[in-house]
Amino acid sequence: MPEAEEELRRQRDRLEALVKKRAAELEAVNKELEAFCHSVSHDLRAPLRSMDGFSRLLIEEYGNHLDDRGRDYLERVRAGALRMMKLIEDLLSLSRLGRSEMQRERLNLSALAEAAAAKLKESQPGRRVEFRIAPDLTVEGDRRLLRAVMEHLLGNAWKFTEKHPKAVIEFGATGREGQPIFFVRDDGAGFDMAYSHKLFGAFQRLHSPAEFPGNGIGLAVVQRIIHRHGGRVWAEGAVEKGAMFYFTIESSAML
Repeated sequence: MPEAEEELRRQRDRLEALVKKRAAELEAVNKELEAFCHSVSHDLRAPLRSMDGFSRLLIEEYGNHLDDRGRDYLERVRAGALRMMKLIEDLLSLSRLGRSEMQRERLNLSALAEAAAAKLKESQPGRRVEFRIAPDLTVEGDRRLLRAVMEHLLGNAWKFTEKHPKAVIEFGATGREGQPIFFVRDDGAGFDMAYSHKLFGAFQRLHSPAEFPGNGIGLAVVQRIIHRHGGRVWAEGAVEKGAMFYFTIESSAML
């Protein structure tokens, strides 16, 4: 028995040492990633700002010497530079999600959804969109991160219903074996399920920017946040029949 106990102690010590080693390696990798992101942010955005600034000066100071085609070319250069800067910022924001510390608390997802819906209605008050938000759906999670989830999912539904004269966007939950499954449903453009595997990839788009604006980063952000909360996210949809996004959060419960 003493020999068995000694062997268990040695195995426990080896395991603890391995865990400490892996934690140190992970911390080093995270620091390298943070330094790389800082470098990308500075080294790439600086020349893009120059492109945008000098293009704007050309238009303002020498625009009267250019024909319509020349001014159009300069506007395209500016638009491309601004879009690239936005893509870089989105990519950096996505990378930060895995490193920020989470502050878990009991919070009301319905209230976050209501706040996100109010902002959307204020942005385009002329649209005829009905929000149906189930009351008092609560979870344990990080308020800042889950607010981003609701803003992205409801914003996505808002965007993809804009070509319909009337729309309905719904937030609710259904139970399965005691585990609530939350959902955001809309009756907008939808998508072909054959391409559903692309939905949560960074910068993956199922519609062209000419149809619907955006960088294709929002759903990647949603997936990263839900995974950090121990849950999963998936979607169902059909072309011009709307979409439904589902997600779970570990240890969440409906009241």
